[in-house]
Amino acid sequence: MAVELEDLTKTYDSGAGVVTALDGVTTHFAEGTFTAVMGPSGSGKSTLLHCAAGLESPSSGAVTIAGIRLSDLGETALTRLRRDRVGFVFQDFNLVSSLTAAQNVALPIRLAGRRADDALVRAALTEVGLGDRAGHRPRELSGGQQQRVAIARALFTRPAVLFADEPTGALDNRTSHQVLELLRGLVDRHGRTVVMVTHDPVAAAVADRVVLLVDGRITDELTGVDAAGVADRMTALERA
Repeated sequence: MAVELEDLTKTYDSGAGVVTALDGVTTHFAEGTFTAVMGPSGSGKSTLLHCAAGLESPSSGAVTIAGIRLSDLGETALTRLRRDRVGFVFQDFNLVSSLTAAQNVALPIRLAGRRADDALVRAALTEVGLGDRAGHRPRELSGGQQQRVAIARALFTRPAVLFADEPTGALDNRTSHQVLELLRGLVDRHGRTVVMVTHDPVAAAVADRVVLLVDGRITDELTGVDAAGVADRMTALERA
C-alpha cells in the first residue's frame, strides 16, 4: 500500500467546544490507483488529506506512507519524508511568481540544499505537456498550465503518492478536463498513486474509487460509477 490510515481521529478546540474533524477513519490507498475523496462541506475531506500527507498530525491513530509509520519519525525525518515521498497539489497552484516554470519545479530540491538536474526538470515539464514553457513565469501561463507546473513540481522527487486538494476547483470545464486527463494518465501509464479531494462528481468519476466522508467518518465507497451515479449518491448523503 502507498498509504494506510488506521483508526485516524482529529479533533480541534474551537473555543466553543471540541470539534471532531475525523472520527476513527481506517482506509488505504493502493499503489498505482486513483482515489477521489468526497463529502458534504465540513465532512473532514481536507483534514483527511492533510493528515494522510503528514501536513497535520492526527489526534490519535496511525498514518503509514510507503511502509513508514509517521508517528515513529522525528520532525527532521518527517520533513524529509514529506519532501521526498509525498507530492501535494493545491487548488490555488502555490507557484512563486518571480520564478520560471523550471525554477518552480526545482524549488523543493533547491530548498533542500541540492542542485536539480536541468534535464530532469525539463523532463518533468515535458511529462505534463509543458516542455516548451520551461522559461515562462506563472503570469505568462494559463490557469491550467500553472496547475500542470504545480503537478510537475509535486512529482519531481518521484513520491510514493500525489495528494491533490481540489486541483480543478479554480479551473474552467475544459481546463479541468485536461488536468484530470493528466492525473488519470499518470496512474495508467506511469503507475503513480493519486488521492484527490473534490466536490465535483465529474472529477470523481475519473478515479478508480470514490471514498465518501460524512461527519468525519467513511460512510461508503463507490467503484465503477459515472458522474451521474456519484452525483446521485452525494445528493442522497446531503439530504440525509
